[in-house]
Amino acid sequence: MRTRLVVSLLGLVLFTGGAPAVAAPPVPGDQPLPGYTVNNPPLKPEVVDGQPTRVLQGIHQHSAYIVEVPAKWNGRLAMWAHGYRGTGTVLTVDPPAYGLRARMLGQGYAWAASSYYHNGYDVRAGVQATRDLAKHFGTLVAKPKQVLIAGVSMGGHVIGRSLEQYPGFYDGALPMCGVLGDHELFDFFLDYQLTAQALSGIRSYPVPADYLTTVVPQIQEKLGLRTLVPGGPDTVTDRGAQFRAVVTERSGGPRPASAPAFAFWKDFLFSLAAPPADNAPLALDPGRLATNLGTRYQPNSPVDLNREVQRVAPRDWRSRLSPALTEIPRISGKPRVPVLSLHGLGDLFVPFSMEQDYRTDVARNGQSKWLVQRAIRTVDHCEFSPAEAGAAWNDLVAWTDRGRKPAGDTIDNRNTVAAPTFGCRFTDHTAYNAPGTRKLFSPCP
Repeated sequence: MRTRLVVSLLGLVLFTGGAPAVAAPPVPGDQPLPGYTVNNPPLKPEVVDGQPTRVLQGIHQHSAYIVEVPAKWNGRLAMWAHGYRGTGTVLTVDPPAYGLRARMLGQGYAWAASSYYHNGYDVRAGVQATRDLAKHFGTLVAKPKQVLIAGVSMGGHVIGRSLEQYPGFYDGALPMCGVLGDHELFDFFLDYQLTAQALSGIRSYPVPADYLTTVVPQIQEKLGLRTLVPGGPDTVTDRGAQFRAVVTERSGGPRPASAPAFAFWKDFLFSLAAPPADNAPLALDPGRLATNLGTRYQPNSPVDLNREVQRVAPRDWRSRLSPALTEIPRISGKPRVPVLSLHGLGDLFVPFSMEQDYRTDVARNGQSKWLVQRAIRTVDHCEFSPAEAGAAWNDLVAWTDRGRKPAGDTIDNRNTVAAPTFGCRFTDHTAYNAPGTRKLFSPCP
């Protein structure tokens, strides 16, 4: 039997014209993966209470990292999960933003941040690399007695899945402007294209290569969007007004500054459509998960969108339904530890509805006691002041240390969210005159 197997394998080799392929040697963990380079310039230490911090930098498990430890370390560690880096091949690392680096160090926390080992929309890389670095911290410094995790945008997706992938490893989380609704983000992007096309009467899906240069200008002209700007004249047609209302509903419902937020984001959201990619990995083609098969659109007039809109199934059902840790994994809504989130009301890149989706999932699993959410009156993506992020961090620390659950906003009540002053409670009133989008909202009382 063994002789016949050897002869068969030899015949296969001769038939294919060569020897069996030899596997490439594994890449050492202190080097990036093939095709990637690292940009991790030396970080100047902070000075805390007159003493410089200790900064450690390097590459671990193919990911660049930075670790910073204050001289009077309290034995606790804060991990920082960065957002989407694009599709380039240079790995970079960020310190915690919004003044959180100095705040964490001043409170005695060490912090650590990873580049992840891949770019693209690769949540799996973020989940694995962040935990690997947290464990490596035990070798570099010492095993921490507590690990918190904070981050932004795609980093919020990393956080939501990390809490479920490694239950008990993290003690609390601060996702900001996070993709806590997982696949529903890409459904929203798909909805934007399909409803605009249905309302304009210009159907173009899958989108062609000239979508942005030829098709989108025609759609915008039909809907009265071409000259629409935040704070300017309302140029939308009746169908354009329906489109704006649908986008508002799909992004979290009627809420303060929804009209200027739409004008702010309208062009950018069209730019997120891309022709289907051939054989691209999921992290570079996340749109293949998107669907609107079960979506009911409101308002449904003057055009009956629920009848007229093109229905699209996921091109990748397996990844959409998989419970596994894929590049774009599901978040079930089982945090099991304190989670305090911040989100901009007018953000349409990662819309406010992400928070509502997560809240629904958490409530369905009977874990609402672990979730506090706060709305911030901004329109741009991840537009928080140091005071807003710092207050959230301090409240998370008090919650994890002393069990004192902080206050939050009620985001699942339609009338509450639509109130003119919604979001004022946790918005930094002193930042109203700062550069940015805060003046698209009326001042808080």
